Amino acid sequence: MPNRRDPEAAARAGGRTIHDLPEGLDGLPWELPRVFLGLDGEAATPEGAATWILPVPYEATTSWASGTREGPRAIIDASRYVELFDHELDHDASHEGVYTFPALELTRGDASRAMTELEDACSRVLDAAAGRRVIMIGGEHSVSAPAIRAHARRSRERLSVLQFDAHLDLRESLDGSALSHACAMRRVIGEVDLVTVGARGISAEEWRFAQSNDNVAIITADEIAGAPMEPRDWMDRAMEALHDPVYITFDVDYFDPSLVPSTGTPEPGGGRWHPTLTFLRRVFGERRVIGVDVVEHAPIHGFTAPDFLVAKLIHRMIGYWSKGLSS
Repeated sequence: MPNRRDPEAAARAGGRTIHDLPEGLDGLPWELPRVFLGLDGEAATPEGAATWILPVPYEATTSWASGTREGPRAIIDASRYVELFDHELDHDASHEGVYTFPALELTRGDASRAMTELEDACSRVLDAAAGRRVIMIGGEHSVSAPAIRAHARRSRERLSVLQFDAHLDLRESLDGSALSHACAMRRVIGEVDLVTVGARGISAEEWRFAQSNDNVAIITADEIAGAPMEPRDWMDRAMEALHDPVYITFDVDYFDPSLVPSTGTPEPGGGRWHPTLTFLRRVFGERRVIGVDVVEHAPIHGFTAPDFLVAKLIHRMIGYWSKGLSS
């Protein structure tokens, strides 16, 4: 486990803390800051960080198990115990800094107003970021649509969305709501091109809609598993469908539930850890990624392994984004 209080970490922090402590209280054995990676000092400030983390614990339309509102905090807490050095990259992206915003508290009981609030917030954060990397942590998947629209409006070229997901989220509505988590991609498909990886829970409506739209490409979980294609053929097909710039939306139910059971609508037969990282490494190395969100983690009390996996996933993506490496 990394120790953020060792002398080297303190030196990297330049003597600053993210807390305004009373005089004379610096240097006491305070807990790790409750921010992503537990960073302190200059590296955890907005001006000193190359990556900004935006927690959005919004939950209003989950269709089975609930708990995604608790996802951002669980992921951030687990991230404080991620090793900062990444041996795969021979790199420690934390040196470039990671700032964590307070969580956004969107309007409850009015999904339309909440999505409007979030789109405005994302736009303002992107304006303030001035080119910094921004990663949003949800919350249910409905929060992705406003973030995608905010990025799409700023792009001179048509945005390509890479969706890791067990579902297509292309329903026109679910349970009477067009702003359901199951409709997130339908709300943006007129503005972006979509490449979905890992889908295996697909309604007839979504399948027909996807097949009738040239700007939708689907890599099913069957293809990832190698049936009937070779296991790595799916990566080539996905890369061919992706164009710059790319926004990544990562619903954690993409993973097989043996790895991440902590999600509202788990589906058997999902993605595995190492092939997923291999693909992500290619995406960040060969395409221009401009935004990322990670959503739908619903932590299970007393079972922290999935919390850590999702935190590690975000840490790896920060590293890939930082280094721009390909496999």
